[in-house]
Amino acid sequence: MATTTTMLKPVYSTPHPLAGDKVPLTVFDLAAFDIFVPTVRAYTAPAPSNEAIKEGLLKAVALLPHLAGRLAVDDHGRRFLHLNDEGVLVIEATVSADLADVLADGMAANFDDMYPTFPEENIGVALLQVKINRFRCGGVVIGTIAHHYLGDGHSFGIFFTTWASAVREGKDFAVPSPPFLDRAATAVPRPTPAPVFDHRSIEFRGGDDGRSSKPHAVVPMDKIKSLTVHFTAEFIADLKARLGARCSTFQCLLAHAWKKITAARDLKPEEFTQVRVAVNCRARANPPVPMDFFGNMVLWAFPRLQVRELLNSSYGSVVGTIRDAVARIDGEYIQSFVDFGAVADINGEELTATAPAAGTMLCPDLEVDSWLGFQFQQMDLGTGPPCVFQTPNLPVEGLMIFVPSRTAKGGVDLIIAVAEGHVDAFEQICYSLG
Repeated sequence: MATTTTMLKPVYSTPHPLAGDKVPLTVFDLAAFDIFVPTVRAYTAPAPSNEAIKEGLLKAVALLPHLAGRLAVDDHGRRFLHLNDEGVLVIEATVSADLADVLADGMAANFDDMYPTFPEENIGVALLQVKINRFRCGGVVIGTIAHHYLGDGHSFGIFFTTWASAVREGKDFAVPSPPFLDRAATAVPRPTPAPVFDHRSIEFRGGDDGRSSKPHAVVPMDKIKSLTVHFTAEFIADLKARLGARCSTFQCLLAHAWKKITAARDLKPEEFTQVRVAVNCRARANPPVPMDFFGNMVLWAFPRLQVRELLNSSYGSVVGTIRDAVARIDGEYIQSFVDFGAVADINGEELTATAPAAGTMLCPDLEVDSWLGFQFQQMDLGTGPPCVFQTPNLPVEGLMIFVPSRTAKGGVDLIIAVAEGHVDAFEQICYSLG
């Protein structure tokens, strides 16, 4: 695989208003994973040229200057985002194979070569790195890694669709209205900060009880297998019919997956199991934050049940537990979280997120994120939307991501990391509606 590497820097007709800014990390940033997050998108031939893809990338980054910045450390040892336009690292690779053959073999087996290698150090390196893999047939796979401090999944949905529009429209690209970039405005404490909830035990390490059902083990990565489960539109309709009430696709599939992986784990009936559910706080905050805000604004709900109760309860009952937990992430909770961050900052405390490390076994717990809001049709580079959009091998057992199916209209794919000893049992029951 022949490769070339360049550092692309955005060009502005007039300097961006935030150019040169040193942007403090918000408490929402600090609660996120301190890692680079990989994604892979595949486009069949004929795909746009590498030059068109890079030109579109620069147009998108010009709207989102954080992407071309760097993490740095101030005199007090606190990290911040330096919007210094140092650029985006771009690797171009030529692959002597046809994309169809790679897809037939299963992308998971070939993921590691499709995105840039994770940096050993986060400070001073490119926070967005892109690898353009050009196949013999003309197809292309675009692999990206981006540091989570840049933004959450919702934010990267904005970036990917803007990038695709810029490639698709070329010289006719109509620059959209600027996204909301004022991070400080998303985390304004009360005049006298007054946290109400025990956030040190929930979003950050250091509390007495923590939020896990029991201490989590860490194992070698090869003991964790990444599976993809395909749920058809018909399966989802049958599942919703069993509930007897209106329910989102995400909530009903989460209830199903929670039941099935818990059964496959063969846990003791009296044990407790919980799910860490990512909740977008933009519309839940008071006042609300614009939905086009680019940054981190996610907190977590923790539906929790005894194994016996989870396995014996109806789908409707489990969905109710999930719904009730999510509803608790309201304006009051979000303001309490922001106030907690302000108090910690005043006291010079270093906050360490409860995000699990690679190789963590969450069992008996789970963590879930939803990418069901991603607009894949808007990721069309001009020759059709991606035929594959995935995150490579998940590093934490029990981590789940729901994404719209790229092969079945109305379907949903569940990407889940399962302990190797639970794979067979899970695969046998994952489509059972019992």
